[in-house]
Amino acid sequence: MGALDEGHFNLELENDGKNGSMEVAFEHQPETLSIQEAVRVLLQGLGEDINREGIKKTPFRVAKALREGTRGYKLKVKDFVQSALFPEAGLDEGVGQAGGVGGLVVVRDLDHYSYCESCLLPFQVRCHVGYVPSGQRVLGLSKFSRVADVFAKRLQDPQHLADDICSALQQWVKPSGVAVVLQCSHIHFPSLEMNFLASSHHGFVKLLVSSGSGAFEDERSDLWGEFLSLLRFKGVKTHNLCRNGSVKEWCPSVKSSSKFSPADPEMVSAVNSILKSLGEDPSRKELVGTPTRFLKWMMNFQNANLEMKLGGFGYDKTDTKSNGEIEETLHCERNLPFWSMCEHHLLPFYGVVHIGYFCSDGYNPMGKSLVQSVVHFFGFKLQVQERMTRQIAETLSPLVGGDIIVVAEAGHTCMISRGIEKFGSSTATIAVLGRFSTDISARTKFLDSIQNSS
Repeated sequence: MGALDEGHFNLELENDGKNGSMEVAFEHQPETLSIQEAVRVLLQGLGEDINREGIKKTPFRVAKALREGTRGYKLKVKDFVQSALFPEAGLDEGVGQAGGVGGLVVVRDLDHYSYCESCLLPFQVRCHVGYVPSGQRVLGLSKFSRVADVFAKRLQDPQHLADDICSALQQWVKPSGVAVVLQCSHIHFPSLEMNFLASSHHGFVKLLVSSGSGAFEDERSDLWGEFLSLLRFKGVKTHNLCRNGSVKEWCPSVKSSSKFSPADPEMVSAVNSILKSLGEDPSRKELVGTPTRFLKWMMNFQNANLEMKLGGFGYDKTDTKSNGEIEETLHCERNLPFWSMCEHHLLPFYGVVHIGYFCSDGYNPMGKSLVQSVVHFFGFKLQVQERMTRQIAETLSPLVGGDIIVVAEAGHTCMISRGIEKFGSSTATIAVLGRFSTDISARTKFLDSIQNSS
């Protein structure tokens, strides 16, 4: 079985030259073809034209991202660990902390991502590992990240992920004990209706979980206290730690009380087909409700003709000076939240929009609720950030006489969840019309106002 079949493909497949033939081979593998066909069904269920230029290659990009993000099913811990155990004599008397050689070793801030088994959306993981070496051997530091990745690159739940990492290290490294703490962050992708009703909705669910083995089985031990104190040095709020599986559900889709019944059983079947192609069993109890929850999120972006009632806004006279001149003021609406879905990979992106404008003669300032509704209108579509920014500017421009600037700042989950793994990166896009396209001082004034409000 070749390297691609073993799941060891990566984003280098997008390069030109010799990797081009590898991409072609990957594209024609049965699992990839099956996922592509399922994605086409989903896109058609959203009312999209699968031959539209922007999404023509979306089925392949989604297939590649999903297979990259779940490659852990075909990876084995022993392949990374067995060649990376190094002799280390430890203390002169041969016995160190907790019966091992030497003392506690802590590896912190290992950034990973995983796909939530409850809704198929990616979530971020920051992994911290502590262990006490024994048998006069230590593990190469880079291998802790490799081991965590074996399990993170599967459909996962935070507590199961922590337990998997902990037990694997205990089994293959054989230390006196292992402790694992995970900081997990899951996007809370709200519905279209929720956004119009509550634009201040916060977009993340955070969870801190732990797992321990050997000398760390007792959560009240001094070893655990020492490990956690070293995490607090890095700003980890250990008082929020959930122990003993105290969190039964953490996925926002599971906790949501609202019900959703997809109208198209073909779409449910398509999601089940994706699960099978990734090597999962859709009948596994943790996955039985996954297709419904995934489609509940996805149907927010159905290609529907939503109505924007913009008439009647912006056409009253503005205040004037005593000499009859227009009192021109820079009006700003900052930090308007938005949520959207990338049409290239069907992955969430989210952030805030800032809008600045001058009111021309005969125009009144726009209300915040109107501006926020326009932001939501263009966010809840299959989108690219550059297009969304321009659409917002072009829609609002006539309401204020043409002078407008729009800045969108967003985090894209496709930047972490398809092999690139650029954690913490963000993208800013700008659209300028009217005076803002020629007056650098006006643009600078607005951009400074954003910085001062952050």
